[in-house]
Amino acid sequence: MIIHDLDFAEMYREHMRRSDRPEKPASVWDERARSAGAKMMQGDYAKAFLARMDLSGAATLLDIGCGPGTIGVPLAGRLEAVYGLDYSPGMLECLTDNARAAGLDNVTPLLRSWTDDWEGVPVCDIAVASRSSLVPDMADALHKMTSHARLRCYMTHLVGGHFGDAAIAELLGRQVRAFPDYVYIVNILHGMGIHPRVDYLTFPGRLAGTRDAQEFIDKVAWSFGELNADEQARLAEWYGADPERARRGGGDICWALISWEPAGTLAA
Repeated sequence: MIIHDLDFAEMYREHMRRSDRPEKPASVWDERARSAGAKMMQGDYAKAFLARMDLSGAATLLDIGCGPGTIGVPLAGRLEAVYGLDYSPGMLECLTDNARAAGLDNVTPLLRSWTDDWEGVPVCDIAVASRSSLVPDMADALHKMTSHARLRCYMTHLVGGHFGDAAIAELLGRQVRAFPDYVYIVNILHGMGIHPRVDYLTFPGRLAGTRDAQEFIDKVAWSFGELNADEQARLAEWYGADPERARRGGGDICWALISWEPAGTLAA
């Protein structure tokens, strides 16, 4: 068997089916937009992502899974038009509010998901998918994204398949299967005749930086779902046993920043 005999698209789909975290409905993200929308607009992740983008020759941007506009809004002042696509009405409302607060009138919300029909979604110079790539069918998503970009595509995807909370899963006695790793994307793109560039962005995990045990427990519940009293007690004990470990919230999270040109290889 050689690499061309492997169906990475089907391997990805099977891996995603075996992951044991259900997809979050739009209502969950609507609630998160209200509670954390402004915070999601800030931080080192967005700065690192934006610093690695090449906007030369670009006038329009499609931001897929845009959330509150973490990537699209900071770029809108340098472009003619930004289209933010998301399946959460709450996130799109937050996107619109953030654009308005920045004095921008060139940001257009589009209520769509990765799996919806994209008829009417404009083809733009650049397409980005920032932390929004956990889709059921990666091959379909990559074809959609690539066909909606004239110049360049940028996508971040988990390295290792965990959000930095594997140790917490062990503490809770919950087996968490890893999500598909970024290497699926590289190989699916290779099968499409595209040779992408890969960079890595490493940051403290999503459980880092909590002010007290209750905030930490609430963050864990966001990742793992409802927690019973015994699980909450174990988390509180873990949090109080080592203040420095608690501050870090467990392991770091690493994102692969995968970039490519629709026509093939992205130049260094």
